[in-house]
Amino acid sequence: MTDLANLTPQSARTLIKEGKLNQPTSGLCKGHVQANLVIVPKALAYDFLLFAQRNPKPCPILDVTDIGSPEPKFMAKGADLRYDLARYRIYKNGKLVDEVSNLESYWQDDLVGFLLGCSFSFESALINASIPIRHIEDNHNVPMYITNIDTVPAGAFSGKMVVSMRPIPYHQVTRAVQATSRFPQVHGAPVHIGDPSLIGIDDINTPDFGDASRIGKGEVPVFWACGVTPQNIAMTSKPELMITHAPGYMFICDPKDEDLAVL
Repeated sequence: MTDLANLTPQSARTLIKEGKLNQPTSGLCKGHVQANLVIVPKALAYDFLLFAQRNPKPCPILDVTDIGSPEPKFMAKGADLRYDLARYRIYKNGKLVDEVSNLESYWQDDLVGFLLGCSFSFESALINASIPIRHIEDNHNVPMYITNIDTVPAGAFSGKMVVSMRPIPYHQVTRAVQATSRFPQVHGAPVHIGDPSLIGIDDINTPDFGDASRIGKGEVPVFWACGVTPQNIAMTSKPELMITHAPGYMFICDPKDEDLAVL
C-alpha cells in the first residue's frame, strides 16, 4: 500500500493525473503546501485578483498563472492545472454544471489560474503540537460551512465567507491559535471559536461542503477561513465561468509548509 503521507508532491500529482489517486488530500504529502484552485477568464481575472487582495483570510494568493497557461510556476514548476487535481468543479452563471477529473474539455486560451492557501497546509503544525485532527482520524473530508460573514466586494465578486471546522480539546485551543497564526498565507488564525450560531451556522452536523465531524466531550468547534469561499462567491455573484477544485481535493505544491511560516 502506498504511504500517502510520505509521497512527494510530484509523485502525488502523477498518481492523480493517472487516475490512481482520487480522495481528499488532507494528510497527503505531509509537510507540503496544499492549495485551493480558482480559474476565471481574463476578463474577470483582475476583479478576482482584487477580491483576493481585499479578502486575504479566505483567499490568500500563492500563485497566479500567465494568461492561457496551466503552469503554476512558483508553487509547482512544470505542473499542469488541467490534470493535477483529482476533481474539478465547473460553475457557469452561478450554477454548478459539472464535476470532472480533468479540464481537457473546458480549457480556454484566455483562462487565468489562481492558487490560494489551504488550511490543510497548517495541519502539520497542529499535529506537531499534538493537537488531534478529527477528519484525518476518522478518514473523511473536513466540514465546511457558509457563514453570515461578509467578504469585501471587488468588481464582479461579492458574498459570504466559507469556513472549515476542526473540533479542538478545550485546553488546546490557545495552542491551536498559536500554531496556525504562523501561517497567514494558508488562512492563519481562526476567525471564530465556539458557538456556531454566531456566524450563521444553524446545524453544525450539516455542513454545506465536506462531511460532518464528531465533536467529543470537552471539545470546542474552531473555525478557520476557507478557500472554498470563491465557490460560494461563484454561486452568489454568478460569473460567466469559474473553475475550482472540488472541496477537499486540493492541488499539492512543491514548497513545504514551513516555507510559508512567518514566526
